[in-house]
Amino acid sequence: MPLLNPGDSFPRLTIETAGGQSLTISDAFAGGFAAVLFYRGAWCPYCNAQLRAFERARQALEDNGIRVVALSVDDKETTAALVARHKLTFPVGYGADAASVAALTGAFVNPDPVYLQSTDFVLDPGGKVIVSVYSSGAIGRLVPDDVVGLVRYLREHSAPATA
Repeated sequence: MPLLNPGDSFPRLTIETAGGQSLTISDAFAGGFAAVLFYRGAWCPYCNAQLRAFERARQALEDNGIRVVALSVDDKETTAALVARHKLTFPVGYGADAASVAALTGAFVNPDPVYLQSTDFVLDPGGKVIVSVYSSGAIGRLVPDDVVGLVRYLREHSAPATA
């Protein structure tokens, strides 16, 4: 399973969200920056902290044109409860097939019980990976301030468009 590197296109990954929508990453975020967060599950305190942090940073993310999506292997009911508990406003997918997601993205999978380890991506407006963060255990993940800072930096230092 290959890791996604900067410049790679993010694979077509269709998810069902707790809000009842079906969306395909990165099509759903085309034209804007995106943070894609694979989290271990609602039971994980580190994952809960990360999701809450992204929700608290919602305005700064929106102000910088960054959309967020999260995904885990949790079932629909568990995911809906997590979304409600933390008042998450970004799409949160459920029921991910860990082996399939790992085959597409290189995410590490815990063998028993089966779940995706924390894996995060920042995508550019064309759906290409800018940064990938792979964790093999409980810690190691994106934080919203870093995502906002990276996007600001990229915008300030991008080459001007030519006619």
